[in-house]
Amino acid sequence: MAFFDRFTKSSNPLLKEEAIAKTNTLDGGVTQRAETDPMTVSGAVNKSLIMGALLLITSLYSFANPSPLFLWGGAIGGLVLVLVMSFKRHLSPTLAPIYALLEGLFVGSVTAMYAAGFGAGIVFQAVLLTMALLFMMLFVYKAGLIKVTQKFRTGIMMATGGIFLVYLINIGLSFFGINMPFLHEGGMIGIGISLFIIGIATLNLLLDFDSFERAAAMRAPKYMEWFCAMGLIVTLVWLYIEVLRLLAILSSSD
Repeated sequence: MAFFDRFTKSSNPLLKEEAIAKTNTLDGGVTQRAETDPMTVSGAVNKSLIMGALLLITSLYSFANPSPLFLWGGAIGGLVLVLVMSFKRHLSPTLAPIYALLEGLFVGSVTAMYAAGFGAGIVFQAVLLTMALLFMMLFVYKAGLIKVTQKFRTGIMMATGGIFLVYLINIGLSFFGINMPFLHEGGMIGIGISLFIIGIATLNLLLDFDSFERAAAMRAPKYMEWFCAMGLIVTLVWLYIEVLRLLAILSSSD
């Protein structure tokens, strides 16, 4: 699995408060709110469903026809589009669907690798757990059980940034044949680290839900529906991959 480890993604560094606040700054202009046809929460949800459907289509195809081209092309292409959209958010209506298609190729290829090594059952379990965590956190957010305050947002983003930094260091070391100890490995420490990462990824969902509502409240432009939807998909993919990895670790420990 070291081949795949190089393409583990961080969660969502895109939907910071600064990014939402600058939604109309296309190329360094003055921030303005949309006077007509602003984004809505329901619109962002619909765009998320569309992106999820596109991701599922290409995931099923690459799962049935696994290829290194799909793995590398989906990972690198998706990352490039995310970076472009983070600076050119007005391009999200065009680039976000393409990102979903590319990400599907990546997810399907990775899923096929795990299914080949641990059986198809692990995939079914990972999908169910990911969806369960999504709806659980949606309930938590709507019920107000966890308030997304500025301190909470800052803490989760700092933890996410730390995980992302560890991933980058691990990728760099992997080119020299070195892997960071305990990261995605068996044993109590390895399982604990995996659970911690899943916990942070899950809490990132709260930031995504909050970003939907904050952007809508700020009357962000319509294209931000695609941008916010893309952020949610990034988090869900990260969460799914980490759940898949944890299940693989647990299966290996049996």
